[in-house]
Amino acid sequence: MYFTDRGIEELSSRRGEEEVTFAWLAERLSEFTDIHPDFEVPVERLATWLARLDDDPED
Repeated sequence: MYFTDRGIEELSSRRGEEEVTFAWLAERLSEFTDIHPDFEVPVERLATWLARLDDDPED
């Protein structure tokens, strides 16, 4: 188990029944990077990955 798995499991157990929009998620990620600027690059990489999930891998 990776360390991040615990946080993901907590997120799922606490908020797993909620429905959120990507706009809401983007706001939370922006708030997080404002508070924790050292995590700007990993958050940017996650956001980019999520944004491109449906892209054709051959593009």
